[in-house]
Amino acid sequence: MKLPSILTTPAPSAALFIGPGLVSAVAFARHAGMPVVTAYASEPMRPGALTPALTGQNIADRASVYGVVSTVLGQLGGRHRRIALVLPDAVAKVSLVRLDTVPPHAQDREQLIRWHVRKSAPFPIEEAQVACAAGAALADGGREFVVAIARRAVVREYEGVCEEAGAHAGLVDLATFSLVNAVLASARTAQGDWLVVHVSPGSGSIAILRGGDLIFFRTRVEGSDDTLPDLVHQTAMYYEDRLEGQGFARVLIAGGDGAMSGGFDEVRRQVDARLGVRTETVDPRRIVRFSDRVDAGPAALNTMAPLLGVAAGAGAGV
Repeated sequence: MKLPSILTTPAPSAALFIGPGLVSAVAFARHAGMPVVTAYASEPMRPGALTPALTGQNIADRASVYGVVSTVLGQLGGRHRRIALVLPDAVAKVSLVRLDTVPPHAQDREQLIRWHVRKSAPFPIEEAQVACAAGAALADGGREFVVAIARRAVVREYEGVCEEAGAHAGLVDLATFSLVNAVLASARTAQGDWLVVHVSPGSGSIAILRGGDLIFFRTRVEGSDDTLPDLVHQTAMYYEDRLEGQGFARVLIAGGDGAMSGGFDEVRRQVDARLGVRTETVDPRRIVRFSDRVDAGPAALNTMAPLLGVAAGAGAGV
C-alpha cells in the first residue's frame, strides 16, 4: 500500500551551496523520472563573512551571508520552501570506521559507530550530528562504514540563514559527498579505482573509490602548508603503498572558477603533471537534463557539479 502523497515528505525543489567564496543554487523538477535543472544562480561571498570550521562560529557576518543566500534563491524564481543544503567539507570530520562484526540492528550499529568516532571527535559526541553509510565489505565478513560528524550548532548556523531566507533544509549534505554521488550516478559501470578531486572555495578534498565504495577521503583547508596538488601527490603514494592500488581507472576533477589561489585551471594543470595523467571533468549531463534557459557551458557545469548529487536524489546527508 502506498501512502497518500499528502502524508509523505516532499522532495526538495532546489539545492543550495553556501561556501566562503561562493553561494550557488540549482532549481530542479522531474520529467520522465529524470531531474531537470530549471534554473541556476551563483553570487560571490564577501571575504571573511564565512569561514567553514569544525568548531567555533562559522558565520561572522550573518547579514552579509543572509543577503547573498536570499539573492541567489530569489534568482532561481518561484518559491523553494524545501531545499537540499550543501555545506563545505571543512564543517565535518569524515572517517572510515571498520567493524569486524556488524550488529544486525540499525540502532546498535549507530551506537557502536558513535563509540568508535567519539575518541577522535574534536568536540563532545553528544553535540554531534552523525551520519553513516555502509562502505566496502571486508574479506573476513566485516564492513567499513563512511561516517561524517558535524557539530550540531555549526550546522544550525547554516540552516538558520536558510530559514531567514524562507527555505527549510530538508536534507543536508557535504559538497564532496554530493559530487561523488553525482560521479557514481553518471557512471554506467563503477569498476576499478577512481580518484575524485574537488576544488572548492577555501578548501579542497580528495576521494578514492574502489568500484562504488569510498576507501579514502581527505580535506585540505585553505592556508595549509601543502597545496591541493601536493595532497593529491601524497594521496597517490598512500594509495599505492597502503591501499594496494593498481592504478586509477579514472581521475576526475570539479570545482568553481577561481575557487582556490591559482584558479581551477592551474590546479588541474598541476594535478595532471603530478599524476602523469589527463584528468576529466565531471559531466552532470549524464544524470540531469537542463532547460533551454539554463547556461550549461563548461564553467557553469563545473560549478554546478557538487549540487547535482543531491539533485539526482543520491545524497546520503549529514
